[in-house]
Amino acid sequence: MAVFLTGFGFGFSLILAIGAQNAFVLRQGLRRAHVFWVCLTCALCDTILITVGVVGFSALANMVPWLADVMRWAGATFLFVYGLLSLRSAYRGSSALYAKGEDAGSRRKAILTAAALAFLNPHVYLDTVMLLGSIASQYPGDAFSFWLGACLASFVFFFGLGYGARTLTPVFARPSSWRVLDVVICLIMWSIALGLILHA
Repeated sequence: MAVFLTGFGFGFSLILAIGAQNAFVLRQGLRRAHVFWVCLTCALCDTILITVGVVGFSALANMVPWLADVMRWAGATFLFVYGLLSLRSAYRGSSALYAKGEDAGSRRKAILTAAALAFLNPHVYLDTVMLLGSIASQYPGDAFSFWLGACLASFVFFFGLGYGARTLTPVFARPSSWRVLDVVICLIMWSIALGLILHA
């Protein structure tokens, strides 16, 4: 149980900060657009990445040294484009985003976007996956408990964020609030992309 709680604590703390993926989940939750599927996709993607970390992503990175650079540039490009789309959304600003079911987009698009934000984020590979993997290796006999705790943390976090966002619905009844959120999301995306490029 102690190792399980350790895994839960580390897993939760590493995804707590608002990032590209979390900002997307928050936005979908506020719009009430495919919330369940977006949260499930993010949690399952995290589970895959945590599993990769626990079974030895660091070993793979050592075997394929160029992998980190490829993921860094691919992630930076994706984040820049997504940030640009958020900035365009802020410029166009519309109260239609508030109405449930309107302008929600397809479920397939929402799932693919959530998956892309997970797998094209180099920080997941360079930090979270390798860090969780290295910590899990400190519990050779209890790695499964650590893995289970970290995976559960992802499910708790994403579903809590997606459905908890609904409490902010009155605030985002105003188009100006959506514009502010889109600008913040854009800045988050671009700051992460810039950080990746500067550390290339």
